[in-house]
Amino acid sequence: MIIPIDAVDTETLHSLVEAFVLREGTEYGAEDVTMETKVTQVLDALKSGEAVLVYSELHESVDIRPKGDVTSQSESAEEE
Repeated sequence: MIIPIDAVDTETLHSLVEAFVLREGTEYGAEDVTMETKVTQVLDALKSGEAVLVYSELHESVDIRPKGDVTSQSESAEEE
C-alpha cells in the first residue's frame, strides 16, 4: 500500500528517509556525499513522485521504492 507523504509527520518522514539511506548504503561514486545530501535527494524523489513510501502489511514495515517498481509489482499481481 502506497502511503502519501502528506499523511506522514515531517519528523517521521525525515527519520524514515534517514533509516532508508543508512540501510541502503547507496553508492555515489568516487565523491563522498554527506548524509544530509543523500537524505535531501531521497526527500526530493518522494516529493516529485519518482519514489513512494510503501507499507508492507505482511512485514509491518515501511520502505521507499522507485514508483516504477511499485507500479510494475501491482500490475503483475493483478495479472495473476
